[in-house]
Amino acid sequence: MKSVFVINGFLDSGKTQFINYTLAQPYFRTKGTTLLIVCEEGEEEYDERLLKATNTVLVNVEEESEVAPDKLMEFEKKYRPSRIIVEYNGMWNYKNFKLPFGWKLEQQITLIDTSTFELYYTNMRSLLAEMMRKSEMIIFNRADNFVEKLPGYKRNVKALNQAAEIIFEGKDGEINATLEEELPYDIKADKINLTDDTYGAFYIDALDNTDRYKDKEITFVACAMIPGDYAKEVFVPGRSIMTCCAEDIQFLGFPCKYAKAKEIKNHSWVKVTCKLNREYFDGYKAEGPVLTALSVEPAKAPKNEVISFI
Repeated sequence: MKSVFVINGFLDSGKTQFINYTLAQPYFRTKGTTLLIVCEEGEEEYDERLLKATNTVLVNVEEESEVAPDKLMEFEKKYRPSRIIVEYNGMWNYKNFKLPFGWKLEQQITLIDTSTFELYYTNMRSLLAEMMRKSEMIIFNRADNFVEKLPGYKRNVKALNQAAEIIFEGKDGEINATLEEELPYDIKADKINLTDDTYGAFYIDALDNTDRYKDKEITFVACAMIPGDYAKEVFVPGRSIMTCCAEDIQFLGFPCKYAKAKEIKNHSWVKVTCKLNREYFDGYKAEGPVLTALSVEPAKAPKNEVISFI
């Protein structure tokens, strides 16, 4: 198996600088040859001495067809690498990128220039979404002048990829992106009534900051899902959310403990008032956000059953 590392991002997002830095780290050294496939050239250049010292062969490609599986196999036959790094072109749809047989994706990282995030998120969301959707790590660099906007950026990314590690980097290191005042509701209130416009923000924030909802009453209208593999006294109230386009609609909800869960009809609409805590849940196979219902009432389906996360 050939180990593959993919570095995504639009032009001038810091991909080359990141790869230069990573190649120089002792933990990333390997005895064999590293094949570095560069799909676009920006202002930053690769350090020739570093490439030589790390036994790295750089190959530039200009067309998307040059990273098709058969072309990648030609590179393997020619250079016999022990691992491959791909600096992918942000203007190519990552959905079309396929690895040849025997190549294994070890890690995918997306680099984002914070100053251009809103521009790309607004005008090229589908391309950006494909880059971020399966990335294990998403790094926003040059973030110093955007501190107040970072929590919102983080929620936008989490809506696309809930498992990703999101890092904001400034000139002095990592920047914390948890600011209560950026939430579209009063997090300090004892009772929080969620709407179509605020449910998505709540769900994403509660994934990372469950503890700050402790002892609060949370009320929202939801579609009830009854997964067959959960306990009989558990259902999942949530909403279908479109993060990018119709193909990206996903149901987002937390498991909810409710003694009368078996009386709820699957896909019915309910008004839930509940508490939220972090605890072990079999469905997670770990600790995670779990609701405990205080009341569950029938409700009318909202005008827009699918809500957008902007």
